[in-house]
Amino acid sequence: MKPEIISSEYISHHPYFTARKDAYRLSSGKVVDPYFLVEMPFSATAMAITESNEVIMVSQYRHPIGETILELPGGFIEEGEDPVDGIRRELLEETGYAFDEVYHLSLTAANPGVLNNFTHLFLATGGKKTAPQHLDHNEEIDIHLLGLDKVKALLLNGSIKQSMHALCVFYGLHQLEKLANL
Repeated sequence: MKPEIISSEYISHHPYFTARKDAYRLSSGKVVDPYFLVEMPFSATAMAITESNEVIMVSQYRHPIGETILELPGGFIEEGEDPVDGIRRELLEETGYAFDEVYHLSLTAANPGVLNNFTHLFLATGGKKTAPQHLDHNEEIDIHLLGLDKVKALLLNGSIKQSMHALCVFYGLHQLEKLANL
């Protein structure tokens, strides 16, 4: 049985951060009040591999944790945009690479206790540099081309701190194994 929403009040409205305070009743009758959540758009990230078999990683400063970290490219899916089209757009904007193939790996929730969005995880292969980076005004992104063995080592030693990106690398490596066995 789905909980009954008793009340819902918006605290903040922003395209990338909308906060809401809800109250709801569980099937047992217990009332949860208040419950705070953040509404965000769907997002996507990809383990993107060039035609030279290098993984495109990016580094950028992440203010909430106060660090520059190594990540996969990706970003928000625009409203009404197909997720595959969205990741192709994000990859081209952030890296300047276009890809022959894009494989959907999974749909996952980063923190369903607080966030209401999902992240699409992809593997993109056959990347060719076709354009310069076209970054948003608030982005400074450095590109790093790494061998598969190096990326595996980064995953296994905990150097990929963004959890959705680590999961994408895990699924991406598995998908590469499946493709190699076809």
